[in-house]
Amino acid sequence: MNRLYEKSELNFTITCIVIYCVLQSLAYPLNELIGIEYSASAVFCILQTVIVFCFIQKKGLFERYGLCKSSVPASRFLYYIPLVILVSGNLWFGVSVNHSLSGTVCRIACMLCVGFLEEVIFRGFLFKALAKDNIKTAIIISSVTFGVGHLVNLVNGSGMELADNLCQVIFAIAVGFLFVILFYRGGSLLPCIITHSAINTASTFANGTAVTLEMQMVHILIMIVITVSYTLILTRTLPKSQHTNTNGGDK
Repeated sequence: MNRLYEKSELNFTITCIVIYCVLQSLAYPLNELIGIEYSASAVFCILQTVIVFCFIQKKGLFERYGLCKSSVPASRFLYYIPLVILVSGNLWFGVSVNHSLSGTVCRIACMLCVGFLEEVIFRGFLFKALAKDNIKTAIIISSVTFGVGHLVNLVNGSGMELADNLCQVIFAIAVGFLFVILFYRGGSLLPCIITHSAINTASTFANGTAVTLEMQMVHILIMIVITVSYTLILTRTLPKSQHTNTNGGDK
């Protein structure tokens, strides 16, 4: 990993994305084989999280990839209230126990790690690798790639329907833009990691009973409006950038 990273940060990032997607796809049949929901998924995600965190720690890249506190006051982020609203979105139709106890524990562990991994890979590694050349391009590619990447749920054995997946992709792209602005303008990836992990974890207890396609579309539309509005507000009110040119930072 060290040699690949030092040679090309972008190739290192692409390799991380491929490994992450492949392992997530392999986990679904293994979950069924083991007989415990999300068991293999949780193991793979925990191992990847430990490896990525140790790599960042060993290289001293906490500030470069935003694993630090933002120097911008919380008031400039509207105290992150819109993020809290987004986290609650999966519970708007009620709370339900959708998995066994062991399955619920494994899913929560998996979802917490997914929040960390996807933020570090897409908002950290990918954005910073591309931002060396062009900030706007980095913002667009990291956001769209993150959203489109969710199409893998159609073929990885998760059982997600096409309509659900398309809604997930659209929302993920919108959230991708929001999170990359939070990171680029605020200098910290922690709000993104916490929010992403919380949204994923809340989905474990989402009540999908009697939720029609029309209700789902209205729900996702409201979430997108909140996300886009918050993004536009932050682009107008936050400092231009909190990234520095130290430790391989942006120019």
